[in-house]
Amino acid sequence: MKLELDRASGVPLTDQIVAGVQTWIRSRGAHPGARLPSIRQFAADYRISRFPVIEAYDRLVSLGYLDSRHGSGFYVSEHARLGLSGMGTCDLSNAADESGHVLTQLNRPGETLQLDSGSIPQAWRDIDAIGQAIRHVSRTDPSSLVDYGSPLGDATLREHLRNRLAPLGIAADAQQILITEGASEGIDLLMRYMLKPGDTVFVEDPGYFNLYGLLKLHGVRIVGVTRTTSGPDLEHLHALLAQHRPRAFFINTVFQNPTGTIVSPPVAFRLLQLAREHGFTIVEDDIYADFQAEPSDRLAALDQFEHVIYVGGLSKTLSSSLRVGYVVANPAIVRDLASIKALTSLSGSRFTQAVVATLLERGAYRKHLERLRRRLTEALGTASRTLEEHGWELFAGPLAGSNGAQSGARAYAQSGGKFIWARVPHVDDSARLVPCGEPFGVSASPGSHFRPHGEPSPWLRINVAFAQDPRAQAFFAAAARVPG
Repeated sequence: MKLELDRASGVPLTDQIVAGVQTWIRSRGAHPGARLPSIRQFAADYRISRFPVIEAYDRLVSLGYLDSRHGSGFYVSEHARLGLSGMGTCDLSNAADESGHVLTQLNRPGETLQLDSGSIPQAWRDIDAIGQAIRHVSRTDPSSLVDYGSPLGDATLREHLRNRLAPLGIAADAQQILITEGASEGIDLLMRYMLKPGDTVFVEDPGYFNLYGLLKLHGVRIVGVTRTTSGPDLEHLHALLAQHRPRAFFINTVFQNPTGTIVSPPVAFRLLQLAREHGFTIVEDDIYADFQAEPSDRLAALDQFEHVIYVGGLSKTLSSSLRVGYVVANPAIVRDLASIKALTSLSGSRFTQAVVATLLERGAYRKHLERLRRRLTEALGTASRTLEEHGWELFAGPLAGSNGAQSGARAYAQSGGKFIWARVPHVDDSARLVPCGEPFGVSASPGSHFRPHGEPSPWLRINVAFAQDPRAQAFFAAAARVPG
């Protein structure tokens, strides 16, 4: 095994090692059971620290490429080549790129400032209310601790969600709502239901890397549609529709990840027209809905589930450990999804759903959202000003107003939520900026992670909740000094 490691590339050494070993195994350069160099030997051979080697080997074990044998070392998994050769059109090698991004975020040292994090800080969560709800459910519904629930999900929670959808203009009864283990499971179920290997789907560019990975895992061909400040670029979409017949288009309408932008009403109406004309389904991923104080137009509200399937969740705002998402669609689709769910994950966590229902019923979640929105609005404005003072360029400016909302068409050319998509104007590839954070203990992800096929990008995703940390300030200043 001989890998090429480039310390000047801006790609973390851990990621380079993982990618290199994966390529070595996939290229049939290794046979099952082959022993890898010890961590100490690998570090000595490549003249690097042992820490990236440890992290890379652990990640490769998690991905199924390596086996760890206590006291002996690391070996190519007996199942690695078998799994790769038996997947047909399902290309795990591509999906592993996106899963690697997720694992990198989850496995960083606790003292690292994760400026690219997808979460809000623990201090911004309502830990006390969550603890009270857990104790209440444990006392009053002990069967939820040990019993299966319904594949459709907790009936009380579905009723609460129905009421929460009404202000968005989405009319749905409880039988149109399926509770899932986070929005990610909902999207995965939809892919199993709607798509087969070789199908073409449209995604946003830039967009969510985990979505790209899931689609690749299902053997689906993905085509990126450029995202503008007002939503998908309609001219680009028209041109792509002349070349492709997509089965679906996956989009964020509100506070899109990573740009933070909102789909404008004219773009929303045209998207629905194109879905009807070309026969594709729009999967509206509205996972950031609760960050928005004043609702804007939702495709599901305009379409009422003829060509739109709606996905939402509460994990982004409430708790990453309380995995609650939901899918809203016409009743026939929900029944089919519930059947798939029963085969793949039975019913989900009855206890988690009861806890979330309690938080909604007691008003704790509503009060938490009011505080969270105020914090995010303030953080977004401050972070935007700070970045501009350091010479960065913003993809879109923040919404004006104390409640994070703004009336009129101008509101739809602005951003909100927890992400800023920003760049240093004279730097063409943001991978060059990532190393600037290392001396300050700041982690960032290059913009290529948010493009469908890993294309280079000058932009970085910045979580505003962490942008006022002195370490982030030092990173912004250092990155702005990177030569063009």
